[in-house]
Amino acid sequence: MNGREDRKSNDLFYTCSLIAYISRKTKNKPSDTVRFLGEDNLNKIYDLADVYHSDNIDRVSDDFIDECGIPSGNFNNIAECRYSVPTHWDIGKVYKRLILSVAADTGADIISVLMDVYSSFVSELIEDYNSSFYYENPQTIYCSYIENKVL
Repeated sequence: MNGREDRKSNDLFYTCSLIAYISRKTKNKPSDTVRFLGEDNLNKIYDLADVYHSDNIDRVSDDFIDECGIPSGNFNNIAECRYSVPTHWDIGKVYKRLILSVAADTGADIISVLMDVYSSFVSELIEDYNSSFYYENPQTIYCSYIENKVL
């Protein structure tokens, strides 16, 4: 453990934040970005997050956008936001907490859980910055995910 959290939790935080960054840059829903990246690249990002984190996020995101052929979309939750826009780091933290909770509860591997979380209805709620869901208590977000309904 180096710092306030263990290294793999920090790697997951970077992975989720990079997904948010790429999604915003390409105007794709995060669920689509995860699909475009695919399991192999998600594992690569997660495994090498400490290296990627030391590099410029614009360059890292451009490399994955080019390598994976991620197209421009038309999802723009930033333009639709009427309030303060959370940073890609803020959103990365929300996803990280949820993924770690689900993985601890189920025993499933992190990347499988990541892919499931991003393809769930909870992801749509987290990405609606005009709602309060993304800054709800992490336990509320987790329980909503588990119960498959907003609590």
